[in-house]
Amino acid sequence: MVNKTILKNGVRILTKAMAHVRSVSMGVWVNVGARDEAVSESGLSHFIEHMIFKGTRKRTAFQIAKEFDAIGGQTNAFTTMETTCYHARVMDAHLETMVDILSDIFLNSVFDAEEVEKERPVIFQEIGMVEDSPEEYVHILSGNAYWGDNGLGQSILGTRENIISFDAKVLKTFFHQYYKPDCIVISAAGNLTHDRFVDRVGPAFESIQIGDALPQRVTPTGCSGVELHTRELEQVHVCLGTKGLSITDPRRYAFSLLNTILGGNMSSRLFQEIRERRGLAYAVYSFISSYVDTGMFGAYVGVDPKRAQNAINLILKEMLKLKKKPVEPDELRHAKEFTKGGLLLASESVDNQMFRLAQNEIHLGYNIPLNEIVDKIESVTEEEILDLAEHLFQRNGLALTLLGPLTDKKSFEDIIA
Repeated sequence: MVNKTILKNGVRILTKAMAHVRSVSMGVWVNVGARDEAVSESGLSHFIEHMIFKGTRKRTAFQIAKEFDAIGGQTNAFTTMETTCYHARVMDAHLETMVDILSDIFLNSVFDAEEVEKERPVIFQEIGMVEDSPEEYVHILSGNAYWGDNGLGQSILGTRENIISFDAKVLKTFFHQYYKPDCIVISAAGNLTHDRFVDRVGPAFESIQIGDALPQRVTPTGCSGVELHTRELEQVHVCLGTKGLSITDPRRYAFSLLNTILGGNMSSRLFQEIRERRGLAYAVYSFISSYVDTGMFGAYVGVDPKRAQNAINLILKEMLKLKKKPVEPDELRHAKEFTKGGLLLASESVDNQMFRLAQNEIHLGYNIPLNEIVDKIESVTEEEILDLAEHLFQRNGLALTLLGPLTDKKSFEDIIA
């Protein structure tokens, strides 16, 4: 059972009791991410995520780490395009300590100028690490190619130029502007009771002052075309992006199954055709990037430069097949079982339950029971998959991004024309 309390200032607290476990997972979520940043602010949310752990008025960075280690806890944080999350998991006996530390770092971080200077090169290393991983980096380039100047096209990590310019004052200003009560969701799952958790969390978070309304997000229109980034690599890394669906779209269940069928597992059409039958690539898959108001569908392949055009044509061929002929009942059945299996297995994790609580609240405003999701998956028909493929896979909406030892952009423009 999911319980929900809204504090007087608008902070939402959600819990799910799991009496059969010995741990508790807690997350402090903020409905603010990379897409909410102006170009000059790109990277601020991620920088703040780092700085939250770098000292409060009563704890140093070392003390924060030491106190979590002393109770055998696990803590981390992450930034996405639309949210930032600070989370931890501990044995149920240490719930109060976890709440105290997470509340302290979220509410009382000092953003010390010396710590900012020390963390700056760490973020540079993180940016460099991504750029040194072509498969990861091409996804950032692909997002920029498809979303253009919209915030969704920016790297979550920001740019080196921005990271150099950010100081403690800039970080504090952004933090206090965006980290407002109506943007904050606290979720917890595990061996806990709702009332006791609210009693521990509520007084601290009720102190956050209500602020001005935040700027409205702008829904972008996807771009099309070819972006070629020449780099001396063994492979060409390819992302082919096209129109997708938002997180809240009623067709999202069919969308997930379409993704599974096309390139979401080892029996998928792309994996079987490109890797197993033809031996063109080691890594090939399709993926979904969905946001609260829009989305992108994509396919990735890493391939020998001489065989890149062949691989792209095969991806397009498989996409077009889904528009022309309904999937076989057995293929759809297998995709449903795969999707339900992943969902139900993940539900046994307190971390995943905590994530689901917050994400449902942020995106939908209510909790969707697992059995309802399973029913929605089961109800998807072959015709719905066909209609969705027809709606999404349009040649005039394709964005092709390539990273590798290529220079002939024109030949790839001809492929998606």
